[in-house]
Amino acid sequence: MTGLIPAPATWRDADSAGGFVIDETTVIDAGPGTEATARWLRGALGAATGLALPPGAGGDGETVRLRVRAEVAGDLGPEGYRLYVDPDGVTIHGGGPAGVFWGAQTLRQLLGPDAFRRAPVAPGRQWLVPGAFVEDTPRFRWRGLMLDVARHFMPKEGVLRYLDLMAAHKLNVFHFHLTDDQGWRVEIKRYPKLTEIGSWRARTKFGHRASPLWEEKPHGGFYTQDDIREIVAYAAERHITVVPEIDVPGHSQAAIAAYPELGNTDVIDTTSLTVWDSWGISENVLAPTDNTLRFYEGVFEELLELFPGEFLHVGGDECLKDQWRRSPTAQARMKELSLADEDALQSWFIRHFDTWLSARGRRLIGWDEILEGGLADGAAVSSWRGYQGGIAAARAGHDVVMCPEQQVYLDHRQHDGADEPVPIGYVRTLEDVYRFEPVPPELTPVQARHVLGAQANVWTEVMENQARVDYQTFPRLAAFAEVAWSALPAPAERDFAGFQRRMTAHYRLLDALGVGYRPPTGPLPWQRRPGVLGRPIEGAPPNR
Repeated sequence: MTGLIPAPATWRDADSAGGFVIDETTVIDAGPGTEATARWLRGALGAATGLALPPGAGGDGETVRLRVRAEVAGDLGPEGYRLYVDPDGVTIHGGGPAGVFWGAQTLRQLLGPDAFRRAPVAPGRQWLVPGAFVEDTPRFRWRGLMLDVARHFMPKEGVLRYLDLMAAHKLNVFHFHLTDDQGWRVEIKRYPKLTEIGSWRARTKFGHRASPLWEEKPHGGFYTQDDIREIVAYAAERHITVVPEIDVPGHSQAAIAAYPELGNTDVIDTTSLTVWDSWGISENVLAPTDNTLRFYEGVFEELLELFPGEFLHVGGDECLKDQWRRSPTAQARMKELSLADEDALQSWFIRHFDTWLSARGRRLIGWDEILEGGLADGAAVSSWRGYQGGIAAARAGHDVVMCPEQQVYLDHRQHDGADEPVPIGYVRTLEDVYRFEPVPPELTPVQARHVLGAQANVWTEVMENQARVDYQTFPRLAAFAEVAWSALPAPAERDFAGFQRRMTAHYRLLDALGVGYRPPTGPLPWQRRPGVLGRPIEGAPPNR
């Protein structure tokens, strides 16, 4: 079996016929609709091989070719592809432009880890593509990675790098967590204080919130609207959709610090609030007022210009309602709307934006707390508190992205060893992630069709830089990518030993990409964080 990750649906060796050598005579023959993939191949393989790979049709008796074609093939689907390799060339057929691109990613893997470098490491070497036939198509349409840049800011270059890492693993949805209590990371021109004030905090808790350690220097940053346009365009070239998240009505202290009138001013002095410097769940939530609704409509209007995708994520999670219970304004709004309780008030808040987005041809998605007090019409659900929210939503006819905390939260520790840096949560090993199953058995086949796919979430409270994000994310994201793409057997029947064998080569690929993953033997000395308090939980995590 090939060493490809994720594993393809069909693979046949054709070594008896011989492989194809990419050399200075090779041209890329791109069909209509595949020019973008041809440009990407020319850039990626050209950098690694030092070869020009110019456009051309070949067939002149002197040049050989790499053919790239899109085709209408109902049996493939828009993201499916077929790849043929023989001594005459390489041919990639895709069910659509995305399928062609994923086929090109497979070709790159077939060339070996050095094909992922940015410059040749062995000039003059022979680049042999082994003879093969591959036919492949993804299991799920939503194969996501959520990156939290609110708790610890990741500069634009780091975000672009993660889009490349996603593309290399055939992941296609980037959930961009842009706001939280600890920072606001996107420029909104009509509300400049969101970044002038909301994007910086004076200091940062180092470790879990119970840790006595602080990093006593300001932390922050934000993406300008041109940065966002660049990120979205870069993602689109890699057939990745960017889903922005702007948290409402909880996780909003950074916004309230910038614009105090957004908070519950009849309960606390919101002018005294600053961007939060610790972790956990802040009690400072948005006030359920018309002013707040108009403010966030203004925010979303600018976001819709920046993010052309179908979905906008509004959070909706962990909204503490103590201030609403004490707020005469919130209680008056509940009475005015004949709402039974504060959960219903949050549902009203979310429903408002569901209706607002629907009127503009977009769809709302939120964490599974949006189920509380009644599910917003037309909304989709990110099921994070286990499987139950997703099950309830799918049974009610709503689309679901499965991202249960105890299975695919990559901030959770990977081992129970004492050297694991800032250990959080239950142990979630590479094998645990590989045996994750996104579709709960409780769902009927009709209900299961509402499971759009799965997503791995990377929360960065205890990840102070890119190296820590790499350590927590990899290699487990490779296992997740196979779960989301490949048609695997039931979890207990999956060939994890075979996956580990394929990972042997994949680690070299990650090395070539400069990924600071957790080695199978445990953290390297510079990956450890001795003496920094975490929050490990012992025992087996719940699987429900």
